[in-house]
Amino acid sequence: MKFFVDTADVPAIAELNELGMVDGVTTNPSLIKKSGRDILEVTKEICDLVEGPVSAEVVATEADQMIAEGRKLLEIADNIAVKVPLTWDGLKACKVLSDDGAMVNVTLCFSANQALLAAKAGATFISPFIGRLDDINLDGMQLIEDIRTVYDNYNYETEILAASIRTANHVAESARIGADVITAPPAVIKALANHPLTDKGLAAFLADIKDAGIKIL
Repeated sequence: MKFFVDTADVPAIAELNELGMVDGVTTNPSLIKKSGRDILEVTKEICDLVEGPVSAEVVATEADQMIAEGRKLLEIADNIAVKVPLTWDGLKACKVLSDDGAMVNVTLCFSANQALLAAKAGATFISPFIGRLDDINLDGMQLIEDIRTVYDNYNYETEILAASIRTANHVAESARIGADVITAPPAVIKALANHPLTDKGLAAFLADIKDAGIKIL
């Protein structure tokens, strides 16, 4: 499974990238706003740092303007993936940009039918939002499973990019089901290392080391 980092915080990306934990990055207007930086400037810095796809989202809502914005974003770097919403206009933009050879990430997916449309429009990635479905008492993980089944039935090449990841369990379940990619905030990716039994075992080891006076250096 590939790990994308869902942030526009360059130092946070750099820290995880040094550990080999970054296969790509996803951004959106809210994350760009949080960074307090110009969208083109920060996106270029991220693209220079990360080898994998960097999703940069259009802000227009009409297809022609989305296409124009997408082409502008593509000028930033070769590893840009243009991010468009899963609307009819977004699908039109996806088709044009993907036919041009661009990577396209279709976002805000909440149903298997939407994911099917995105695949047929040539999306490189489909981003189903797990956490937002959980927020309204629907099963976000079931959506990942449904999309996996549909794509496997017809050998669609669109990669399932599990998004709106809130917990370590979301990551584990996405991996179990067979999502191609997860995108999560840095804090969630770091939390994957945590386990109370690890902490308990380490505390016991440290106590024994102290009692025995063990030193290596």
